[in-house]
Amino acid sequence: MTSMPSAIQIPARLKRGSTIRVVAPSNSRSFVMEFDNTQWIIERFEAMGLTLQYGDHVDERDVLDSSSIESRVADLHAAFADPNVDGIISVIGGFTSNELLPYLDWDLIAANPKVFCGYSDFTTLANAVHARTGLLTYVGAHWSSFGMRDHFEPTGQWFRKATHEFEWSIEHQSEFTDDLWFMNQDDRNPLRTDGPWILNEGDAGGKVIGGNLCTLNLLQGGDCMPSLDGTVLFLEDDGAVGAHDFARDLASLLQLPEAENILGLAIGRFQTGSQVTREQLELIISKHPLLKEVPVVANLDFGHTSPMFTLPIGGFAELTAHGSTVSLNFSHESK
Repeated sequence: MTSMPSAIQIPARLKRGSTIRVVAPSNSRSFVMEFDNTQWIIERFEAMGLTLQYGDHVDERDVLDSSSIESRVADLHAAFADPNVDGIISVIGGFTSNELLPYLDWDLIAANPKVFCGYSDFTTLANAVHARTGLLTYVGAHWSSFGMRDHFEPTGQWFRKATHEFEWSIEHQSEFTDDLWFMNQDDRNPLRTDGPWILNEGDAGGKVIGGNLCTLNLLQGGDCMPSLDGTVLFLEDDGAVGAHDFARDLASLLQLPEAENILGLAIGRFQTGSQVTREQLELIISKHPLLKEVPVVANLDFGHTSPMFTLPIGGFAELTAHGSTVSLNFSHESK
């Protein structure tokens, strides 16, 4: 396991006039365009005053709905190397971003710090880039996420706060959506949520590491796995992952040598298809002695449901969980 660089690189804040390069490190844009929701994507980025550009290979598509390693690496390198690009965002997730890790030019990336955002399969890149270069990255909305016509906010607001400001807080929402919105924007029904679940009370302040759990675990044993020492872990998984899978994936992560020094655990909302219950999650958490000593909260507004807040990987989180109240504040460095 490679230690994180001692210096954290905070990318310049986005502002009106900034340019965002869209890349496809996992699935191709042509996969997304089977349902064309670009009208709302364009409108939202224009409203933020951000100009969109696209990597040369974003529409290449093979039988696995992705493209060659060479094409995807070329687009990433080009985006980091271009001085006119202020931020990079992924098209969508998928299954193949970890294929790129042996071929990335870490020196090039470190020398050109800029906003770098996506979620799900992007978890490998967000955490690996941070581990290898010290760059603060983001697990948050994809380019395609901005195509959600209704019930999108506060996802967009949280993205703007994370990428435009240095400090922000999260206000937990009372409802969420978990549907194939991109297929039918006219028939959507928000669901009520009972808010954050406090599984173990406490206070924590530490470095943010995490994202999609099963994807983060792909980094184990390699030189792209970030240190867990002194971190608040943020973990989620999608609807294909049930309680048994989540339990063993969490156990695997907590068996890493530095996991004994984590300061807190925050778990994103499970999709309804996972059928993970609070009772099951409480049992899973109770099995691990180290989690009895730190605050543990779940059912938070990040992951594969909407809305979704943006995580600053390598940034700082303050987590407070007492009684029925969870407070969550982010900043780009500890105070």
